[in-house]
Amino acid sequence: MKALVIGATGSTGEFLVDELLADAAYTSVTVFVRRSIGKQHPKLTEQIIDFSNIHSYKDLIVGDVFFSCLGTTLKAAGSKENQIKIDFDIPATFAKLAKENGIKSFVLLSAYGASAQSKVFYSQIKGKLEDKIEELGFRQYIIFKPGLLSRVGTDRFGEKIMDNLLRTVNAIGLFRKFKPLPTELLAEKLAKAPKVLPIGISIIKLEEIFSL
Repeated sequence: MKALVIGATGSTGEFLVDELLADAAYTSVTVFVRRSIGKQHPKLTEQIIDFSNIHSYKDLIVGDVFFSCLGTTLKAAGSKENQIKIDFDIPATFAKLAKENGIKSFVLLSAYGASAQSKVFYSQIKGKLEDKIEELGFRQYIIFKPGLLSRVGTDRFGEKIMDNLLRTVNAIGLFRKFKPLPTELLAEKLAKAPKVLPIGISIIKLEEIFSL
């Protein structure tokens, strides 16, 4: 299979690229990035592009499985408008072009609680993206909805606090389905999903990710 990835410089996307490169089922891995990810591998192709003009790269969006791990925080984006561009506009545009180019499988890294009807801004964006991609009618559409992610070396203060808190209550048997998910493990499950899940729509939530 030929894999394509956006979000390859993020904490999950970086591990996903490593998983895909190590997996014999994937014959090539193409990443679309603003800057080089600094990896060298015979199977890897970097496409350094202008994300404000994605349509001009349509001919490069060819393969079998498209992985979208792109996302940011409001703090990092600087404004709601910029976050919408990153979390909705860019992946939605890639998905449309991927479908037009005949890509059969789309794997979306979304979030727990994502819903177009949510009153929470972040959850609403993610939910709208899920719905937009579903409308495209991919043969296989896989949505991952993890909870708190455990990122190596995270600088997100709130994330650190919640990670430590959940680990503590998990140790005494509470809230185990909400246990932090290491991004390395999430990446492994993302790479595995298109190989083991059926055609149609699959939604993988929280504790289901651990058992995939």
